[in-house]
Amino acid sequence: MSDAPLKLFAYWRSSASYRARIGLALKELQYELVPVHLVNDGGQQHSPEHHARNPQELVPALEHDGRMLTQSLAILEYLDEVWPDRGVRLVPGDAADRQRIRALAQAIACEVQPLGNLRVLKALSRDFGASEDQRSAWSRHWMHLGLQAFEEMLANLPQGDSNPGKFCCGDTPTLADCVLVPQLYNARRFEMDVAAFPRIAAIDAACATHPAFIAAHPDNQPDAPKAG
Repeated sequence: MSDAPLKLFAYWRSSASYRARIGLALKELQYELVPVHLVNDGGQQHSPEHHARNPQELVPALEHDGRMLTQSLAILEYLDEVWPDRGVRLVPGDAADRQRIRALAQAIACEVQPLGNLRVLKALSRDFGASEDQRSAWSRHWMHLGLQAFEEMLANLPQGDSNPGKFCCGDTPTLADCVLVPQLYNARRFEMDVAAFPRIAAIDAACATHPAFIAAHPDNQPDAPKAG
């Protein structure tokens, strides 16, 4: 099963797709990218073809060994379980370590990012008449609350541990970093200053020089708009 090819259905600027790309790069796994444009053609995620891949009509979806996998966090843990000795472990350590990593990841993936999802922002305008400025203020509000909480969670180190490490949970990237970095990309799109969160900013700087995060960056994707 582990030798079967991987095919990722994704959108260059989708934060959930960005997470999946980071995880695939950290696991040193090659894959075929199939772009799904979330704006063109009324949103290609709503096409019958993509609906068949994912009834939620979201990205990413990952095809492997005849299975279509959805939900970015579940995909990343799948990669970790199928290829435990490939690249880095995304959810390493004992039960307490793994709980902390998952809690950090879910604090953003479950509580912050969904409120700024494209379909939510569209609904704010369509159903409630929100302007572009109001939509941006909405996004900044929830991101600020979420990142503030994340910063405090990072400060709550395991008992007896005085070294926070370069990344969210030590000196090696984990699932938590895969989720944090795309959210910071979104924060900058909405003109938020992440320097207000010093620990997060330090982790972001460490990730910015890591080859896996560089390869996964939206600007480096083949379906990203080209300058000029």
